[in-house]
Amino acid sequence: MVSSTASGGASRTAFKRAFTIATLAGAVAAGAFSWESSSVPMPGEQANQAMSFTSADAGSCLTWDVAEDGSVANFQQADCAGPHRFEVALREDLGTYPTSEFGPDAPMPSTTRQAQLREELCGAAALRYLEGRFDPAGRFSVAPILPPASAWAQGDRTMLCGLQETDRAGGVVMTSGKVADQDQARVFSPGQCVAVDASSSLTAVDCAQPHQVEVTSTENLANVFPDHTPSVEEQDRHLADVCTTAAQDYLGGEENLYRITLQPFWTTLNPISWDGGSRSVNCALVFSRPEGGFAELTGSATQGREHLLIDAAPPAERPDRRPLREAQ
Repeated sequence: MVSSTASGGASRTAFKRAFTIATLAGAVAAGAFSWESSSVPMPGEQANQAMSFTSADAGSCLTWDVAEDGSVANFQQADCAGPHRFEVALREDLGTYPTSEFGPDAPMPSTTRQAQLREELCGAAALRYLEGRFDPAGRFSVAPILPPASAWAQGDRTMLCGLQETDRAGGVVMTSGKVADQDQARVFSPGQCVAVDASSSLTAVDCAQPHQVEVTSTENLANVFPDHTPSVEEQDRHLADVCTTAAQDYLGGEENLYRITLQPFWTTLNPISWDGGSRSVNCALVFSRPEGGFAELTGSATQGREHLLIDAAPPAERPDRRPLREAQ
């Protein structure tokens, strides 16, 4: 069996740090957006009151269409069990904000101010809504939604705080089901190759492009540790064999793993992520440089030695091994 080495453990630590930085950066980048939308009146509103652009409240789910140019339209409520883009945690009337900042003649908040409002109003509200179970490094990020410009100009000061999942480019993607009922872990799919750039941002790329990590499996740890928050050491002990087996299965056998010269690798969950609702991790393949860090890979390991480059060179030749002893 091919097992992880001490240098592999150091690589795991480096990768987890990069993974956390990248996901947190994605969460910070998430914010409000604008769209073209018809106003949806709140039930019982009087004619002389500003009509709200939506009647959505905490627990509602919303969706919208995104055109090729990135513009947003057809904002509407959706069944949370089905595809949607946003789950509302709080409905806030900025008109009651304890300053005159959002008065009748006030312009819409800038992107910077929206980010501040997310921190001032949305973060704590989302945490209360999820009863404390939120992984800040997970799939979902907290974001505000403001009315379309036309509704704001007519006096609508509704702001929705909620949860959404974004892709690596920051676009809001479709999800199904309530956040509280889901595994919040942000993981990659088996077969994906992942590039880590100088800013520690992680991006799934075509395996023909330079990358550092090739994912072999996604492992859910919920049934392995059903009654407590596992330490990183406990996860390592479990995943050492699981991810080595995943690497062998992914490449078609232990001999193929030996010849390709890559090492089994895995991520782990810290206590904050576990207690926040994340349960899944990735097994993968990497090449750990002797001086530290990951080598740059080009091509998929599944294509064999002749199609894989490690730091622009073919995998090193490995000596033939004595046949494995057959079971007596």
